[in-house]
Amino acid sequence: MPASTLPAQALRELNSPISLGDYRPDQTSSPSPAKAARSSVTAVDEASDLRQQCAKHKEAAASKGWLKSRFETCQKRPYDLVLRDTKGTQEIGRLWFDMWVLGFATDGARRVDYVSSIENIRVQTAPGSGADARNWMVGQYFSHTSGPPADPSSVVNGPKQESRDELLGAWDKKAHWTLTYTSPDSGPQWSKGNLQLATSLVMAELTVNAPDVNPYKQVDSYHSNVRFDYAGPTAGKHKGTVFTEGRAELTLSLKDPAVKESAQHILDAQKHPERTFPSWAGKSVPGATEPLHRLVDTEKQKANREKSIKECNKVWGDYSGTPLQCDEYPFASTREGSTKGDDRYSVRLIDGKDNETGGNRLNLMYTANRILDGDPFFVTITS
Repeated sequence: MPASTLPAQALRELNSPISLGDYRPDQTSSPSPAKAARSSVTAVDEASDLRQQCAKHKEAAASKGWLKSRFETCQKRPYDLVLRDTKGTQEIGRLWFDMWVLGFATDGARRVDYVSSIENIRVQTAPGSGADARNWMVGQYFSHTSGPPADPSSVVNGPKQESRDELLGAWDKKAHWTLTYTSPDSGPQWSKGNLQLATSLVMAELTVNAPDVNPYKQVDSYHSNVRFDYAGPTAGKHKGTVFTEGRAELTLSLKDPAVKESAQHILDAQKHPERTFPSWAGKSVPGATEPLHRLVDTEKQKANREKSIKECNKVWGDYSGTPLQCDEYPFASTREGSTKGDDRYSVRLIDGKDNETGGNRLNLMYTANRILDGDPFFVTITS
């Protein structure tokens, strides 16, 4: 059971962790201070960028996990457990360790990899218990959901080994293991409207067990939602995989001369909608905290542009023959565009090159993040 659930009295003699490499079963209840636990770093370099950044997002990483992007996710969850006998009345010992899971989705393949590990193992046995921490075991049991076999493109295949339940010494010797999930495809079908979407919930259950010990189990020690697609050029690389909960964001800067007018328009729409057209009391425009959603239907995009241009002509008159263009926000390529019907949009005349560059940046964001039709994203303006 978690040590945090026990009163301080029960932990009085269980506050001196020893790294597993230094543990000896005949040690007293007052061992030497813990040394850094050994762990294999063959599968994942300790200094890797993702691990370093994950450690900096300690709070998020220790709970639901931290999503660096739609292609990288990590979790570093510390455990502090007290082992009790089968009757649940006597403390046998205490176990500390960190559970890491690093997830890597692939832009260009229907594949996702997870590197999981049990590291920084420390132990302490209760005085007089006769327990031997070398007999304690930690298990990780991964599972995943899959579409029906009748629809091959929705199927998600897991690795041959989805579980590992071993003695602490085995984890200490080889901390990391890798799990790969894939989804088959039938070649390019996007022109027929078939994006071959497959979704999967990948979950892990954690267990701790030992002889004559009441076992511990945490059903949802880790989970992530994954989507596989073969959406073609609208997604950039023709096929790929993303973590659907990862945040996609278009960022433009007011200091960037190439898009400064686009950025200012969006900032005004988000922060000062009273300065924008069409004008009405209580107007608000989404995109900053309320997401926008991609629209790939070219006819609907065209309808958005036509309505926005009509509004520009209404406010500023005929601007043909000038270097100005009608900039619209939310963008024509979103479901929140001007034809949605709620008038929560803004138009403004801005420099044509600025407008076109902003549109190119938006398209690059779509493809860089595999944003498909209906996928959410946010827009952030920096100073």
